Amino acid sequence: MPQSLSQIIVHVVFSTKHRTPWLDEDIRESLFAYIATVLKSDGHVPILVGGHDDHVHLLFGLARTISIADMVKHVKVSSSMWIKEQFENRKGFAWQSGYGAFGVAYSSVNAAIAYISNQNEHHKKLSFQEEFRKLMEENGIDIDERYVWD
Repeated sequence: MPQSLSQIIVHVVFSTKHRTPWLDEDIRESLFAYIATVLKSDGHVPILVGGHDDHVHLLFGLARTISIADMVKHVKVSSSMWIKEQFENRKGFAWQSGYGAFGVAYSSVNAAIAYISNQNEHHKKLSFQEEFRKLMEENGIDIDERYVWD
């Protein structure tokens, strides 16, 4: 086949270091737009970027030439620098070192959008750590709590 084609939808989740609530309502909308721009500039297809006070969810079509690890690294580095440049009171901002990444069936994209869109309500009942544990369990990923949180 002379042409390479792919349709890989990915849901990535990562938090701020120590789950510090840096991402209040003053920053979220512009940060999410910035992250979507970074994804697009790297050839990914951003579907939705959302999150809450201490974490983000990225839903996107993965570019066929970039690994998930490289994508996460680029998003974290560039968004961390952007936050520190744009917001004087966030000079100590940092992302946690790890992340979770899950494949999303094309037929489940609308459910993932609804889930990410409802983060504020969702986190009235559940902490990020509880949410992350649940996502891992739902996706068949065993975690060792000693190495998941920083």
